[in-house]
Amino acid sequence: MTSLPPLSPCSAQSGGAAQRCAGHRNPAAADSPFPHLEGRHPCFSLTPEGHSQAARLHLPVSPACNITCRFCHRAFNDTDHRPGVARALVSPDQAVDVVRRALDLCPSLAVVGIAGPGDTLCTDHALRAFTAIHTAFPDLINCLSTNGLRLAEKAEAIVAAGIKTVTVTVNAVDPTIEAAISPTITYRGQRLTGTAAAARLILNQIEGIRRITALGGVVKVNTVLIPGLNDSHVEAVARTVAAAGAAMINLIPLLPAFDFADRPAPSAAQLAKAQAAAGAHLTVFSHCHRCRADACGIPGQSDVSAVLYGDTGVNSAATFSHG
Repeated sequence: MTSLPPLSPCSAQSGGAAQRCAGHRNPAAADSPFPHLEGRHPCFSLTPEGHSQAARLHLPVSPACNITCRFCHRAFNDTDHRPGVARALVSPDQAVDVVRRALDLCPSLAVVGIAGPGDTLCTDHALRAFTAIHTAFPDLINCLSTNGLRLAEKAEAIVAAGIKTVTVTVNAVDPTIEAAISPTITYRGQRLTGTAAAARLILNQIEGIRRITALGGVVKVNTVLIPGLNDSHVEAVARTVAAAGAAMINLIPLLPAFDFADRPAPSAAQLAKAQAAAGAHLTVFSHCHRCRADACGIPGQSDVSAVLYGDTGVNSAATFSHG
């Protein structure tokens, strides 16, 4: 069984990156469930200080998705500030060049993530890109976000591509609730709907988390908090994914859109209540900025994505597919 090597200390990168992270350690890192990521990976750092020390790059490499989520609306523009949005698609063959340019623009870059605009495991684009990036820039942290439908079957390939951190979006562990959020999936050439689709998705997500953690990966779970639908179900989600090996959970307030445009976003009190419930089982991440699929910079502080992607010759946005 292949396992992940420990993260190496930060060092100077080729391609214009400056020496980084050696002086960025945060005293709170010792209290983190993964102190080796504190101050290096914004999405796995627990403190506001750690969250703002290193930059991350999101590569919009993934051109398709294999599930439908009723709150999700993929878009290609340079104005929306939310997940699932990018200026256009980058091909796997362009990935190394984009990372090299990002390092020149943003010397504190420590993480390369792929989180869209589609699902990272629906096609082989993300794993191809990560393999090339890991070869060219082995000190960078590779991070993959996925809905988890194909996570279990791709676990070995994920580790082989040098991916050290994985985020899995798990919105419910009850098929009835999940079916109301993600009503259809495309899996192994078949279209499934309703609770059958939801049950398959949940099963694959949990098994995928087990396999990734068994291989030495660090798993964070994202849960979109939807009032009146899964807000009373958050503790069950946290308990289940913790038992599978997840180490952290991030509760993302619903951005009312698409089929859920008329649903209210959770209030601060509802979010705090859900975080407390989840915190009984997992470390809770609370600094999420709900980044675009082509973000580049330090979350909440800087963004150089317009410069980075302004002249990359990216592919046509019309190639996006939904299963």
